[in-house]
Amino acid sequence: MMSFFSSFKPARFVSIAALMVVAGCGMRFDSRAPWRDELEAKCLSSGAVQTSAYIEPAPRIDGPGACGMQQPFKVAAFAGGTVGLTSRATMSCSAVSSVDRWVREVVEPAAQLYYGERVEAMTVGSYSCRNQDSKWLATISEHAFGNAVDVMGFRFANGRKMSVVDGWRGSTADQAFLREITVNACDYFTTVLAPGSDSYHANHLHLDLMRHDSSYQRHVCQPKLNFARRIKPNATASQIAGLNYKPTLADGAAVAVADNTTTSSGLFVSVPMPTARPFDPKIAAALPPEPETDDDGDFKGVY
Repeated sequence: MMSFFSSFKPARFVSIAALMVVAGCGMRFDSRAPWRDELEAKCLSSGAVQTSAYIEPAPRIDGPGACGMQQPFKVAAFAGGTVGLTSRATMSCSAVSSVDRWVREVVEPAAQLYYGERVEAMTVGSYSCRNQDSKWLATISEHAFGNAVDVMGFRFANGRKMSVVDGWRGSTADQAFLREITVNACDYFTTVLAPGSDSYHANHLHLDLMRHDSSYQRHVCQPKLNFARRIKPNATASQIAGLNYKPTLADGAAVAVADNTTTSSGLFVSVPMPTARPFDPKIAAALPPEPETDDDGDFKGVY
């Protein structure tokens, strides 16, 4: 019988090792699905995202492999420039639109409801050319298309800071605020993963617009939260910029929201929208320099 050593071929071993090194260096050989560029083009033509002092177009990102987008946006703030980011996020058109509406219609009202304060800034992670959970053998992440955002923490107008990892099991108000914005996020995004979903998402909220089925009908929201939300769902929350469809409710197998989604008086709380505030140039001035890598520079997120 031929032994391992007699059958060993150094050239073959070197070739395999070289491929592993290339993969380890982040080289990709996959290609971007055509529907991604089509959706992005529709979003851009819809006018859902307008450039401004805090949302600026960036050069096209094309590769390696499937990574990238036709027209990235560098985002310094959401909600009309009133909710700043601690570092610029690189996002696709549809993601900018959905995150902005979620911040304006859910996050800001929830802060008023539970704290009587407005949100002044958020810490997020965005574009990163990698696989889900940063695993070598895994499906490519929505972050690789600027189609996802990871929310790690908030700063409020009174100066208080709260991280998702601390607030999730923190004070009663912090727990309620985070669960309110998470449960409502399931209307705005097709994927919502919060602490408790798995070990990779123990310290942040992952929000993305992954196409789980061809018609965007299926939503995945984890963990299952039996929480009675107090902010009424917006009828247009699930509309993704560039698409013309009527989404169903979140997949019942993936998310559980309390049936009694009302207050003790039987009515949703009416939370007035915060007064629009002019964009503060100091927000942009305080941001760190642009990173020289293909990542947003402040978070090596997952999924």
